[in-house]
Amino acid sequence: MECEQILDKLISLSSKENLEGMSRYGINTNNALGISIPQIRSLAKEIGKNHILALDLWNTKFHETKILASMIGISKMLTSDQMENWVKDFDSWDVCDQTCNNLFGKSPLAYDKSFEWCKRNEEFVKRAGYVLMAVLAVHDKKRKDEDFFRFFPLIYEGSTDERIYVKKAVNWALRQIGKRNNILNKKAIEVAIDIKKIDSRTAKWIANDALRELQDIKIIQRIKNK
Repeated sequence: MECEQILDKLISLSSKENLEGMSRYGINTNNALGISIPQIRSLAKEIGKNHILALDLWNTKFHETKILASMIGISKMLTSDQMENWVKDFDSWDVCDQTCNNLFGKSPLAYDKSFEWCKRNEEFVKRAGYVLMAVLAVHDKKRKDEDFFRFFPLIYEGSTDERIYVKKAVNWALRQIGKRNNILNKKAIEVAIDIKKIDSRTAKWIANDALRELQDIKIIQRIKNK
């Protein structure tokens, strides 16, 4: 299936009702067609993995073609330059999160990019840095605890960023790392307590929300032997 054929297919699936729903969830609907994630995922399954096609789809700049590109791209074929080019195009939290979950988080470059991007100022680039931390905490089963300990200072540093899509990602990273195992849980709780002491409403929100989950008895029971 060629890029133009896929674009025609996506346009045929467009929905004003879906666009309105996306807007209610804070999704940037500029250049969006209004297509649900299950519909995009179904099309991705039909197409199969195709990295060259993913590059072409991304370059059409539609909201949904970016998400579709992240689903059919091949993580082993990602280059640092491509990741940099794509992250600059992030203009909505869902494009950021889908791309990090579907593609970037599976790349060997993900760990280093998380460090680089969380130090950047652009809202969705910075978000991507913290989202990658969360994705790695969930999916990179072989990574050592020491690697995640290195994230904690960056989480602390990011905890005063008041921008909603950054602060939610900082919180997400802290929670996911802290749910990985017992050792990381204890450290994440310590970090959350330190963040709570910062004179910042944003930091206190991040800390309180994280502590609620990290100290939940069900979470502690689940990870106590990990």
